Amino acid sequence: MNRILRTIRQLGCFNALLLAIARLTEWCSKGHWRLQRYLFLAQVLPAAPLCAGRGRDIQIRLLTESAGVPQGCPRPAAVVQDRYRQGAQGLAAFRDNRLAGFLWFVFGAYQEDEVRAQFVLPDSGCVWDFDVWVHPEERLGWTFRRLWEAARLLLRARGARWSCSRVSAFNAASLRAHAAIGTTPLGSAIFLNCGGWQWMLASMPPYLHLSRSADTVPRLHITVKEPVCPISTKSASS
Repeated sequence: MNRILRTIRQLGCFNALLLAIARLTEWCSKGHWRLQRYLFLAQVLPAAPLCAGRGRDIQIRLLTESAGVPQGCPRPAAVVQDRYRQGAQGLAAFRDNRLAGFLWFVFGAYQEDEVRAQFVLPDSGCVWDFDVWVHPEERLGWTFRRLWEAARLLLRARGARWSCSRVSAFNAASLRAHAAIGTTPLGSAIFLNCGGWQWMLASMPPYLHLSRSADTVPRLHITVKEPVCPISTKSASS
């Protein structure tokens, strides 16, 4: 009972109920059916530094296709290569030449790798960030902030002022981390995968979608309105 109450406090009643249904569905189907809910968020890329010179012993490197897959990366090589094919790049943090964390970003659109969906951004001013990972031994240090400081500088130089992302509504730790840095909600979507079929219910167009194969993928246009995200690339105050 204490665990149930803690989950409700962390996720809210609706998400906690969906999580229970998701776990029951996966158990009853022996893993063939999966239920997931995503929240879409936007956060400003501020003009001011995030870590004021802290964490200088952490080196940040840009990951491009020529860099390949960094040693110690917890993602399959095929997944990383698919990200490069989409035009995505990454920033990786290293301490003493050991991978300490990474984050990925892409402009324009991102093909999700957990469900069949493509998230489409406005033409300018926004970037999509995804798969932010920090080594467990580094999660109390400066790795996360150093990654975001490097991302802030790089992305603002490329014209981005806001970063959009999706987070699982069932991931309490990620929800807390995003709340701590300040985000604005943009919408949500529920996906139910049943073998080769996928149902989607979203708060944005196309709202409802049935996918019977990898050839039918819903395109969710992430609408970012004032004052959340100006369409122009002029710098936003923070």
